[in-house]
Amino acid sequence: MLPAEDFFELGNWSHPGIFTENEPVWQAFTRLKPYMSEVLQPNLQELSRLGPMLSETIVLYAGELLTAGFDLIPGDATKGSFQVIKNGDVLEGAAVLYAGACLMDKDIFLGPGSVVEPGALIKGPTIIGAHCEIRQGAYLRGHCLVGDRCVVGHTTEVKHSVMMDDAKAGHFAYIGDSILGNSTNLGAGTKLANLKIIDSPVSVTIDGKRYDTGLRKFGAIIGDSTETGCNSVTNPGTLLGRRCLVYPAVSVRGGYYPNRSVVQ
Repeated sequence: MLPAEDFFELGNWSHPGIFTENEPVWQAFTRLKPYMSEVLQPNLQELSRLGPMLSETIVLYAGELLTAGFDLIPGDATKGSFQVIKNGDVLEGAAVLYAGACLMDKDIFLGPGSVVEPGALIKGPTIIGAHCEIRQGAYLRGHCLVGDRCVVGHTTEVKHSVMMDDAKAGHFAYIGDSILGNSTNLGAGTKLANLKIIDSPVSVTIDGKRYDTGLRKFGAIIGDSTETGCNSVTNPGTLLGRRCLVYPAVSVRGGYYPNRSVVQ
């Protein structure tokens, strides 16, 4: 009944432990917190003690924190074109946290080659993979599991959610209690609503049969390579299969949409 394999290619995913074979994909939400408690290995503890707001730009390289003696060549971190230069050499895998970034918790891991821009605010526990961009004004509220080459964009908020590899939410998005599959893209202003107006658990209708998820908060599960148009909204309990398209300014009713659905 719609396991994770129906939505995502898991062969290269670094965190398969949040999914269980042959269980509904939404069961991942019940495992996210204990899973992160088990695997999180923070690497920014020293910075969190200086904060919360960084007063200078920091480079994390080979387990060391550099505060001077480097040059930054801005570029697209997700494509590996953002470079840190020291003594004429490129520091491969160096991560950058700009002055003005806020670290509100010691339970944060930042992967190699990732960039945190000024004004981004991160609460733990949070895991950010390699070559990600956490852009200006981004807000990660905790229990955020971010894969490799992801974008958490300008004034985008993420809470208790998973972004798999190459998922991008570049502008003005809300991602609450949701899972974005590999190579998904949220158009500017996309909102993944996670809480029903009526005080009751979220249910999902699949092929005419209603399933009670038992979850009070459940946003959207978005399959690999699915895209949403600007200012679209998904209602609680939305499951979009692989390679779906959601038109701009559409309100998507909760429920299951098979692979390659067009919602307009």
